[in-house]
Amino acid sequence: MKVNLYPKKAYLFNTFLVAFIIHAAQAGVGIAGLPRIVFLTAKHDAWISVFFAGVLTAGVIYIILFMLNQYESADLYGIHYDIFGKYIGALLSLIYVLYLLSACFIIVMNYVEIVQAWVFPDLQTWVLSLILLLLGVYGVLGGIRVVVGICFMSVILTIWLAFMLSAPLGHLDVTHLLPIWETKTLDIIKGISKTALSIIGFELLLFVFPYIENKKRANFYAQMGNAYTTLLFTVVTLVSIGFFSEVSLTRTIWPVLSMFKIIQFPNLERFEFIAISFWMLIVLPNICIYLWAATKGIKRVFGKNQRRYIFIAASIIWGLCFFIRARYQMNMVTDWVGRISYGTAFIYPVLLAAIVLVKKKLFKGGKKNETSS
Repeated sequence: MKVNLYPKKAYLFNTFLVAFIIHAAQAGVGIAGLPRIVFLTAKHDAWISVFFAGVLTAGVIYIILFMLNQYESADLYGIHYDIFGKYIGALLSLIYVLYLLSACFIIVMNYVEIVQAWVFPDLQTWVLSLILLLLGVYGVLGGIRVVVGICFMSVILTIWLAFMLSAPLGHLDVTHLLPIWETKTLDIIKGISKTALSIIGFELLLFVFPYIENKKRANFYAQMGNAYTTLLFTVVTLVSIGFFSEVSLTRTIWPVLSMFKIIQFPNLERFEFIAISFWMLIVLPNICIYLWAATKGIKRVFGKNQRRYIFIAASIIWGLCFFIRARYQMNMVTDWVGRISYGTAFIYPVLLAAIVLVKKKLFKGGKKNETSS
């Protein structure tokens, strides 16, 4: 395995698109239930937890890009090979691939659950999951530039949904937010960890980095994407806490979708149906980029054509959909992946960056690796 990747110029994408990749990867299906999940731990100060989760994410993004800039054009798989060697590096890469596939599975299943609960209660799980995965496979087969294009179009075509939050503002009770910081600091910190599953996606920088044209500007645009996500998540949480009573918010599984119920147009009473339909455009780039990153890792470890791995990985994810038959099972799997994501997205990249930095200090020639051939 080569440490550094040198894609052809035709495969590179403009640096400003990093902002769209970060936001599209973060703002997935998790935002629909985020306010309730964090509220259960941090109460009416949940928005503080969400905000600091975004600040923490900004710090981890900086560390990730600092680590990647120690190489000419490496991804996580190449860094594993460089630091840990052929066999241990391959093992760590495959473990990360399993995490990426698990995240893709969670995204698919959570969106299917939303559609079944709100729009089509009799729709079979395997039908919608198959449609989503076929769309994901179609996008990934086009390569990284198509995946990035899907991220860009997703943000552009769904940005109007954020402005729909203006409707619940008229029903806001500011007293629900007071007094500020009454919750114990420990519970606010726990709330930050609860935000992890919703705000992950930034770690995909570890895989798209070699395909960025101007890598030195990547940090600026990555921070811009994360800043917009942090602002959106914080505002959504603030509005949800002010809109719902404490009891209602703890019992409402998807507060964001529930708030859309008050929006009505002359010829459209159930606006949430439109919102859920457009939510597929938010979910699709998540599926594509996680599936691409996972299958890219399999190709890096085992070689051969990535296309066959795309079909195999999608088939495995689809097959796992048949094992989820109840909501409590989905909750268990989601919580499990959420705990893992906190380690894989927040903790592991920081530890790996420290190891890379130590190696750079010990071996002065390590910054631009000779092992890239």
